[in-house]
Amino acid sequence: MATPGTPVTVTVTYSNEKHSIQVASQQEESEPTLRDMALLIEQVTGVPVPFQKIIYKGKSLKEMEQPLSALGVRSGCKVMLIGKRNSPEEEAELKKLKDLEKSVEQIASKLEEINKEFIGIQKGFLAKDLQAEALKQLEKRIKGTAEQFMKILEQIDAINLPENFSDCKLKKKGLVKKVQAFLAQCDTVEGNIGQEMDKLQSKNLALAE
Repeated sequence: MATPGTPVTVTVTYSNEKHSIQVASQQEESEPTLRDMALLIEQVTGVPVPFQKIIYKGKSLKEMEQPLSALGVRSGCKVMLIGKRNSPEEEAELKKLKDLEKSVEQIASKLEEINKEFIGIQKGFLAKDLQAEALKQLEKRIKGTAEQFMKILEQIDAINLPENFSDCKLKKKGLVKKVQAFLAQCDTVEGNIGQEMDKLQSKNLALAE
């Protein structure tokens, strides 16, 4: 039995994280209970107590008011935590952001395709007389791609998140950065296409003279 007032050191495994926690009792002169441990687990993992499933030696611990010693949990023990960090509301917002992320990746593959075709033209893989038309088409496509990225940016922007949706906020911030980086790439590619078109025009003019 643990001595009243003595903290119990436990290792908590949650997905691929490991946390070492010291569970002390909230009441003086009494042993730490399962509730004391659950509250501490919420602090370190972000999984709210109602969503926690604490597993010790293959069994789920449920009696919140029981002292840890009565449940066989002593210093040096390992427990496993199963549970979602987020409320169903936050999960729904997270899903929206994940769907938008998929769309971003699909548009990004179009951007990559345009860039590949452009490099091909630059390297002279396309007959000279077809280059002007091909560049015109690429310019149209890159403008369309940039527009799609802008639309996604507006959709991300329109998602209003409560203060406590920290996972969502991180995801949203990362996604905005990602889209902004792709937009910058679109600008670069569009600029390069423009330069190539100018070069081609002046060559054709020189030939015509």
